[in-house]
Amino acid sequence: MGDALSGLLHEVRPRGALFDRSALNPPWSMRFLERTPLALLTMLGGSAWVGVDGDEPVPLRPGDLVLVRGPEPYTVSDQPGTAPLAFVHEGDRCTTPDGRLILDTMPMCSPEHRDTVLLKGTYQVEGSVSQRVLDALPPIARVPAAPEGCPALGMISQEIDRDVPGRQVVLDRLLDLLLVTTLRDWFDRPEAKAPAWYRAYGDPAVGRALRLIHSDPARPWTVAALASEAGVSRARFAQRFSELVGQPPMTYLTEWRICQAADLLARTDDTVEAVSRRVGYSNAYALSVAFKRTMGVRPSEHRATARAGQLPALAHQGG
Repeated sequence: MGDALSGLLHEVRPRGALFDRSALNPPWSMRFLERTPLALLTMLGGSAWVGVDGDEPVPLRPGDLVLVRGPEPYTVSDQPGTAPLAFVHEGDRCTTPDGRLILDTMPMCSPEHRDTVLLKGTYQVEGSVSQRVLDALPPIARVPAAPEGCPALGMISQEIDRDVPGRQVVLDRLLDLLLVTTLRDWFDRPEAKAPAWYRAYGDPAVGRALRLIHSDPARPWTVAALASEAGVSRARFAQRFSELVGQPPMTYLTEWRICQAADLLARTDDTVEAVSRRVGYSNAYALSVAFKRTMGVRPSEHRATARAGQLPALAHQGG
């Protein structure tokens, strides 16, 4: 794993991604109650407003990209204040404001009307590593359209219209690409308040250490070993790492190992002993102690709650 951001984004992928494209006639407004962890919205034509409860809506113009962090509901409308005409629930189930099921095309949608076209992709995001990315996002993150445009959007629009084998796989990959580039563009914006681990990646010494930690967490790292790899003194490295990341190197390493262990426990049938060795602990007991201190539960308890679909959050998160 050559770069830290790629590693952190690896599990934030469009598993079972859902693409919706709606041609809309004003006035229109849709309330999304799907409770998905992450949604990506853009306008292929026309403009809209996106809002979550308690915050001012943000504009969505052609080519803009908006990330909406779930699972809270959000509204997309032609104008702020337009009352929702349809409610979108899990499983693509749509209802009218009075609760009646919409079995056909929503009244505000028109296949012939192409002036206002909303494109929405949703992500089923899982895992402790992914959560570090989601936790760094505001409820709504807007990336304005780039002057040079977005080639991925054009490819997505063309692929949606095709009814050919492999269509969903291609769309998943394109949405994956679109998400990664949008996240990167967002974190590079001054208003983004990018997380410390992202900002620190640009530092020659600390960025080198982060790449090493992410790519090989099982290696018996010490501050001295990381400093040597980074080409600076131990004292200078420890100070610089803490300044940029917001926590000492060994604390960050522990949390990264626990993130990896948490995901392995949730997704595999490996024993705790096997997981411990994969993430850098000598045995199951050593992992259990660190896991309980960081996550607040034992590895076996985490595995049980993960299988039940209720993953606990990290007890400690580096900025």
